[in-house]
Order: sequence, then C-alpha cells, then structure tokens
Amino acid sequence: MDGEYPHPLKGISLKVFSVVVFVAMSTLIKSAGEGIATGQITFYRSAFAMVPILVYLACTGYLRTAFKTDNILGHLARGFVGIVSMSFGFYGLVHLPLPEAIAIGYAMPLLGVVFAAIFLKETVRLYRWTAVFIGLVGVMIITWPRLTLLDQGGLGQEEALGALAVLISAALGATAMVLVRKLVVREKTHTIVLYFSLSAACFSLLTLPFGWEPLPWSSFLLLMAGGFCGGIAQLLLTQSYRYADMSTIAPFEYTSILLGIIIGYTLFDDIPTRTMLIGTVIVISAGIFIIWREHQLGLERRRARKHMTPLG
Repeated sequence: MDGEYPHPLKGISLKVFSVVVFVAMSTLIKSAGEGIATGQITFYRSAFAMVPILVYLACTGYLRTAFKTDNILGHLARGFVGIVSMSFGFYGLVHLPLPEAIAIGYAMPLLGVVFAAIFLKETVRLYRWTAVFIGLVGVMIITWPRLTLLDQGGLGQEEALGALAVLISAALGATAMVLVRKLVVREKTHTIVLYFSLSAACFSLLTLPFGWEPLPWSSFLLLMAGGFCGGIAQLLLTQSYRYADMSTIAPFEYTSILLGIIIGYTLFDDIPTRTMLIGTVIVISAGIFIIWREHQLGLERRRARKHMTPLG
C-alpha cells in the first residue's frame, strides 16, 4: 500500500467495531420499533446520533469549523435522500427477520456501482458489471419468496412490504453514496457527518402529524440508545478510513450477517431460510469480487503514476 496507510490492522479493528455497533443499533431499533411510526424512529436515531458526534468534534477541536460549508443545498439533498432511505430501511427492519434485512441491504454497494457509472460517469468494465449482475441475482433469490406474498394479508404481506422497503432503501442509499462522493470533493468529512444527522433529524420532524405517539419509557430508552450507537458507529467507520484503504476494510462489512444471524436467532427466534443463505453467499461473493477488483485497479493506477513521475 506504498506506506500510504501505515496501520491497516487498526483500520480493520475500527471497521469491525463499527459493524458491531451498527448491528447493535439495528437490534435496539428492532426491539423498540414495532407499532412506532417510522418517522418517529428516524428522528430519535438521527437526533441522538448527534450527541456523540458533537462530543467528538468538541474534543478534537473540529466543532468550531464543522458547520462551515459552501454547499448547504448539497448537504440538504444528501440528508433528504438519506433520511428517506433510512425510513424505508427501518420499516423493513421492524417487519423482517434481522439477518434477512441485513442481507437485502447488501444490495446498496452493488447499486452504488451502477449509479456511479450512470451519474458520475465512472468507468465500470465487464468484470464488475458481471459481479453486480450476479450479486443482484442473489438479492432477488433472498427477496423473491417474500415478494410473492404481496397479495396476501396479515404477516405475509407485512414481510413482503418489509422486503420491498429494504430494496428501496438500498437504492436510495446508493443514491446518497453518489451525493456524498460529490460532497467530499470540497467538504470535510466531519461536516458531512454532522449535517447529515442534523438535516435528517429536521426532515424527520416533518412526519410529526403522521402517527407519532407518546412512547413508553422502555421504547424511548431503546431508541435513544440506538441513536447513540448510530452516531458512535459512524465515527468509528469514518476513523477506520484514516488507517486503511477502502478495499482492505470493506470486506469486513460482511461480518454483520454473522452477527445478525446470531442475534436474530437468540433474541427474535429468527431462523435463516435456505434461500436466504444461498442468496447471501452469492451477494457477499459478488461484493468481495468487486472490492478485490477495485483493489487491483488501484494498484494499477499507482504503478502508472510512479512510471509517469519524473526522476529527480
């Protein structure tokens, strides 16, 4: 890695820790979220995420400059798309088994490749297009048994709508990734993180007339803890990129499915189906191939730059 990232093990450790905390967030929200308006869930998730983020920025001296931006509309657009994605994701999380919701969510980085090619004009060659196609086939293997229940009532229809909601969430999340890629050209990382939580909380408040109700203390505390976890996980994830490149740490995202299966079985009696496991293996394999391909292309670009650098 040319010495660019001198502490890859530290980056990997932070990434894995962020995955653990994100899964803890999902578990807390799933435990509290049944019967609660989705907009209310996203508000607590976003509002309480700001607490650890603001504390971190104050301790590191970034708080004074964190609100400075020349692209407030870009942040608002990213925040709006992000909060709608989060809302669909939380709806699916509440109505689906935990590991299944996590596995369908793996469609987001696959769709991110597609959207980057369309909207950012990034070059995507045959290898990655093939991997994306295979990965999306895996997503359909996971979701199809649920989607066939759309015309039924009761629990089957709720789970079908949950699967559809997570798919929509993944597509919107990939769109948010494109918006973030545009923001990072000129904006600082901590500014992007702060404005996302702030705008997401404000946009969530717009749903106040639509089903918000007073929460029992147990649900309030679970959602508050979920929000804290979301903020802490985002900070850990951001820090991980300082110590290792993306292609090194990205595969560790897939440890979340192992945690999801364990927690889902232990706390919610969720037993993974055969089609869910087969589809998940396909999706993860495609995702890891894309990451490996990105790593190889990165090495080629570095070698090309070295050859182009004039000798001193």
